[in-house]
Amino acid sequence: MDYHFVLQSAVDRLWSDRRSYAAGLEMLEVFAELDLQLMEAAPQAVSFDEDVRPETFVRVTSVPRLISLLEREGAFTEALALARRLAPFRQGEDVVERLLEKTEALATESAAGGLV
Repeated sequence: MDYHFVLQSAVDRLWSDRRSYAAGLEMLEVFAELDLQLMEAAPQAVSFDEDVRPETFVRVTSVPRLISLLEREGAFTEALALARRLAPFRQGEDVVERLLEKTEALATESAAGGLV
């Protein structure tokens, strides 16, 4: 769990310093991805219970922050992929639905534009 909190703290710090250190956003992406990989490889890293039941997962902020950043940049497909990976931890299910709607709308718009 210590590794998770270190990565999450790094993401939070890089996010808060983004205006003065824009290059830090690249590192934010790396640390948030590492945090998600840690969660997937060792779910107990984000659980208060050794049995790793879904209701025992801590609230993660690093990955949702990256998802939000990607969504703002219009990278809906990438954001959706991350949100789907986060969903087994009982977080971000509503984000998956919202991003799915956006990606479908974008695909429909692109297909309609291609018909002209």
